[in-house]
Amino acid sequence: MARLLLFYVVLKPFVHGVLGLNVGRKDLLPRAGPAILVANHNSHLDTLVLLSLFPYRLAKNIRPVASAEYFLSNRFLAWFVLRLLRIIPANRAMLDGVHAALASGEIVLLFPEGTRGEPEQLAPLQCGIAHIAKSHPDVPITPVFIRGTGKALPRGDPVLVPFLCSVQLGEAMLWCGDKVQFMRNLERGFHELGCRR
Repeated sequence: MARLLLFYVVLKPFVHGVLGLNVGRKDLLPRAGPAILVANHNSHLDTLVLLSLFPYRLAKNIRPVASAEYFLSNRFLAWFVLRLLRIIPANRAMLDGVHAALASGEIVLLFPEGTRGEPEQLAPLQCGIAHIAKSHPDVPITPVFIRGTGKALPRGDPVLVPFLCSVQLGEAMLWCGDKVQFMRNLERGFHELGCRR
């Protein structure tokens, strides 16, 4: 119930009212799990933006992967992100958490760059997503390119600047049987989405 209230009262009004959000190809959003959304990462706002895309009926089934070092740094923040956002902490046990979430039919939100980068720039992708895809070859992986959040709340800046953000969703992909080719396909997908306006 608390998570649904968070969606109704805080999350969606904040993202759509304060930030503003244009979404391209929202029809490509997973309608059920198990599924994985992979996105570029420029700001702490990215997770909130991705969560806001989903209908309320899926709220309880979405599991963002987020930095354990940052979000578990104090008791209140840890309670909030673990209980209400239901994050999978990015630590040594992260893959276990991701595997369990997918096995339970949940939707995992993942940032394959591994950390926040420069606004509108795609950093090199980490190969952890390939290991996850290989372990779950039938789970669709939807690439997403987020634009504007790195300017609305840049890395290292605590002040939010209202800024129109956009999200482009791409076609879901599956494990192709080869790690190198899979990573090339994913990187190509991100670059194509990043070129869209």
